Amino acid sequence: MSHTLRISFSRRRHHPLSLGLTLIAALAAQISAADANSLPPAPNLVVILTDDMGYSDLGCYGQSRFTTPRLDRLAREGVRFTDFYASQPICSASRASLLTGAYANRVGLTGALGSSSRHGIHSAETTLGELCQRAGYATAIFGKWHLGHLPEFSPLRHGFDEFYGIPYSNDMWPHHPTRKDFPDLPTFDGDKVVGTNIDQTRFTTDFTERTVDFIRRQHAAQRPFFVYLAHPMPHVPLHVSAERADASGAGLYADVIQEIDWSVGRVLDTLAELGIDENTLVLFMSDNGPWLSYGNHAGHADPLREGKQTVFEGGVRVPFIARWTGVLPPGRVVQTPAMNIDLFPTVAELLRLPPATAERPIDGRSIWPLLSGRSEAPVQEAYFFYFNKNELQAIRSGPWKLVFPHTYRRMEGQTPGRDGLPGEYARGKADLELYDLTADPSETTNVASARPDVVARLTALASQARADMGDALTGAAGPGLREPGRVPAP
Repeated sequence: MSHTLRISFSRRRHHPLSLGLTLIAALAAQISAADANSLPPAPNLVVILTDDMGYSDLGCYGQSRFTTPRLDRLAREGVRFTDFYASQPICSASRASLLTGAYANRVGLTGALGSSSRHGIHSAETTLGELCQRAGYATAIFGKWHLGHLPEFSPLRHGFDEFYGIPYSNDMWPHHPTRKDFPDLPTFDGDKVVGTNIDQTRFTTDFTERTVDFIRRQHAAQRPFFVYLAHPMPHVPLHVSAERADASGAGLYADVIQEIDWSVGRVLDTLAELGIDENTLVLFMSDNGPWLSYGNHAGHADPLREGKQTVFEGGVRVPFIARWTGVLPPGRVVQTPAMNIDLFPTVAELLRLPPATAERPIDGRSIWPLLSGRSEAPVQEAYFFYFNKNELQAIRSGPWKLVFPHTYRRMEGQTPGRDGLPGEYARGKADLELYDLTADPSETTNVASARPDVVARLTALASQARADMGDALTGAAGPGLREPGRVPAP
């Protein structure tokens, strides 16, 4: 079953860094029916997102303590990126970028929304679900949403036909090891709460089976589909089903990763059984790096520096694998940097739909040339790493990464926690630091004094970003920022 749409759209070429309305104008000027005709028929889309998985938690990324055969197979049969990034090293912000193609601070969603949050994704933002709905796709999310828990922010109002899962992180419940002020963790089926969770052992299995059922139903109806399988794991607290407990022989965290590996295999086997491998693009990634303070209940980002909640490589560089049988070159490894903001415009290109409007510009650019093997050239001149409310803390351009002075939660040199209890962070202080990530992915050698030319170029790019999105560290205003949706307190 193939799905060829008739709306023409062009594959975007390389542009110098341009933010806001100038980017949209440049894109609109390059729409070409010839380029659209060179694309393959629009595929079904499966996006699998894990929570807090480390860069090196999979065999295909160097992990050797236990096995991940289905994900390693996905990499062999598809395209694996070595330098793929989350826009921010924390849950809600990363998901906002994935689903909108914009930096999270641009759309007003930073940090991790909780049970008391009164804001969420704005109704005027276009999500990946809404984009696919415009193309006639059936859409569903199973797992963790985390873009607002109030009815106004429900996935059903933001591009998804079906939702079964939890509204925010799985540790936001009364059984948190250090906080007891959370309410019960609700489970939603559609827009209705169908229960509260005191047992998370079925999360991975149930969300996977819902995904498989959705795929089967859409195939039977001969309808193209987009399914977003957003696993709450391996975010703490860790839980695994009884049938896969102790299967790894390497501890609970390994069991959880292996169950996610099982889940991926279950989805791939379903696509093969239905004969739609060649009509389906599968994307796999993590929302950010590992939560290192949890020790043996956290993942690994070796050889990268630090982890979640920092903009060092261990916090923002994540595994990313794409497979589209018969279309993407198998076994391809891409070392060109890319970011989750680039997936929205990539899908838009495949659907032959415009990715943004002048009123709501996005920041991502299509990475179809990198996925398809048509190019190795970067699609962005630079990527910007914001954190906290709106702090521009780092920028990457080519092999270079410039870190701006800021404070951060440092785990390096600290004693990590164990068995579900966190360790204590220290207060770290970053200076103006330049790293050549090709030679030094661990960010150990600051070469800022040796390469003032690179520092000057990246600082100039950062100034352009500050002129658009501001910077709380410097006090710069951000005219390009948009408000999230808000619901007044009762």
